Amino acid sequence: MGVPRQVDHDERRRQLTEALLRIAGTRGLQAVSMREIAAEAGVSLRVVQYYFTNKQALLESGLIELGARGRRRVQQRVADAASTRDVFAAVLGAIVPSDEQSRLDSMAWTAYYTAALTDPALAAAGLTLPNALEDFLTVRLTAAQQAGDVSPDRDPRTEVAGLLALANGLTSGVLSRQRDHEAATKIIDYHLARLFDLTPRNLAHKAQAGTDSAAD
Repeated sequence: MGVPRQVDHDERRRQLTEALLRIAGTRGLQAVSMREIAAEAGVSLRVVQYYFTNKQALLESGLIELGARGRRRVQQRVADAASTRDVFAAVLGAIVPSDEQSRLDSMAWTAYYTAALTDPALAAAGLTLPNALEDFLTVRLTAAQQAGDVSPDRDPRTEVAGLLALANGLTSGVLSRQRDHEAATKIIDYHLARLFDLTPRNLAHKAQAGTDSAAD
């Protein structure tokens, strides 16, 4: 008699969550059901019901995984950033889909966004990554401003919120094939050039900061 194969429960949950996200990214959340996920994952309905007690638990699992994928993309890109401007380009570039997997993930995010408009629980969970990115970039931009690399009359939080909104809007354009990733990246670079442009006023501010530091 053979020994029963031990089930890796974490791996099985990941398998089911990935099946959910494939459905969400291709057919939307309206197509998600426990039966559909079972068929997509190649398991029985009973298996899905064992790991997730209801559809809400499944949806929340998918949202957590989407957030984790987004963080990994950002971290991979930011690791090579040499300046604050490079950090911004990396983060904003990670938001806009650049390949088939990121396109499907963006489609799934869009499906979740639509559902979250009438689901407070999903809405709250869906803000975790966007809020973290806004806080992270605001801290970096504030430091760059204090170093004289950004004009002192800029409001860091407002600038960051606007750039993130720009990236999200460009994502919609890429998904609808209004423009491709390269064109979207050029638009992002255009706005970053304006933000980090060392105008005469900014250069004077930077020189003054250096003088003050030397005096201390």
